[in-house]
Amino acid sequence: MSLEVSDFTVAAGTTRLLGPLDVTVEPGEPLCILGETGAGKSLLAQAIMGTLPAGLSASGRIVLGRTRLDDLPVKKREALWGRRIAILPQEPWRALDPLMRGNEQVAESHAIVAGRSWEDAHCRAEADLTGLGLPVASHDAYPGVLSGGMAQRVAFAAATAAGATTLLADEPTKGLDDARRDDVVRLLRDVARQGGILLCITHDVAVARALGGRVKILRHGDVVESGSSETVLTAPQSAYGKALVEADPVNWPAVEGMSGESPILVAEDLAIARGGRTLVEGIDLSLGSGGRLAIAGPSGLGKSTLLDTFAGLIPPASGRVERHGSARRPLALQKLYQDPPSAFASRVSLKAGFDDLLRRHRISRETIDGLIERLGLSPALLERRPTAVSGGELQRLALARVLALNPSIILADEPTSRLDPVTQRSVMEVIGEIHREADTAVVLVTHNLTLAKRWAGTVVDLQGFAKQEATH
Repeated sequence: MSLEVSDFTVAAGTTRLLGPLDVTVEPGEPLCILGETGAGKSLLAQAIMGTLPAGLSASGRIVLGRTRLDDLPVKKREALWGRRIAILPQEPWRALDPLMRGNEQVAESHAIVAGRSWEDAHCRAEADLTGLGLPVASHDAYPGVLSGGMAQRVAFAAATAAGATTLLADEPTKGLDDARRDDVVRLLRDVARQGGILLCITHDVAVARALGGRVKILRHGDVVESGSSETVLTAPQSAYGKALVEADPVNWPAVEGMSGESPILVAEDLAIARGGRTLVEGIDLSLGSGGRLAIAGPSGLGKSTLLDTFAGLIPPASGRVERHGSARRPLALQKLYQDPPSAFASRVSLKAGFDDLLRRHRISRETIDGLIERLGLSPALLERRPTAVSGGELQRLALARVLALNPSIILADEPTSRLDPVTQRSVMEVIGEIHREADTAVVLVTHNLTLAKRWAGTVVDLQGFAKQEATH
């Protein structure tokens, strides 16, 4: 049995977004789709599952084994979900029920989709989550209190619980530190080694290299390079392929520590907590206007909680945070969220949201248009709803919204975790340019220690302040 996609195209009206392209995935041989944000990678997975957003149309053939999926009635196609074919979606919070505990969601897949007894389902759910490195204390947590990396692993467990032999993994390691990324890669590799079909969509060259098999590189909806993983990722032939491989943060020029001028954000003997448990303590730092500071550490250690404490959204467990000078004015401190879908109204067009921003804060249309162009986005994206654009495109739109307010401090929570390497480097360069032009201070949260050192110079590694064993 193989998965074959032939002469396939996805369009929005008369605008072609993907294809035509041909894709074949054989059992035991992973296929990785690499490419820039908005290249159409996720559209391919959605089309295979039959979940393309409203307003998009598809043509061509999709065949799994002897079953032609694109011809199946909706109910029959949905009956295959979890049993024969499953998807690990790009945004874990879209896949998880916010009102249901994580272990219950995994157990539900075992019981309802796989048909196991509830007693067996609960036992298997606990074993699945433990096997993915989630501490027992987090198993019965609601998705909203989990870090991005933890929520992603719960979503993986729920997607694979019923034993589907075909897995579509859409950015499965996004937001994970290197150790957890490698854990998920091993799980994906096992799917192929056990004879399953694995289609992995990723912007992480390291993931594609570790999975092996075959690679296709997409740009603007077209395949620009295809071949074995070893050949394509060692000696790419296309200009974009070379740029993609060379854009790894290890190749970025390093900057010296940039503490800035007069203090604008100060933390003294700071401790932060979540769910009544102290995560890190004893943090002392000072960031000056126009300075750069990176907060690094594994998923679940408290990086996002620390940013919320800086922003005044939650109080410190102990110690204090002070904002000085221009940072005290309204709107001076802006947060760029790790999960862009949660930062936009899902039922309102992006244009309507930006129009509201312009009216409320008296921002010129030229300011927004200039930022959108500078971030490499098409103005046509604004006609869509947030659910109809890629995670990377949405993150750049969120950045444009933040920058339009001319803040004194930007709290950037994993701002590039949804971006391919080329776009990641470009976006960080734009943040750096605006940071210099407007004398804006930036606190960058990232799980990528190399990126933190290269871009900010000054790095606070939270592992050195951990109160107890980290919850990854």
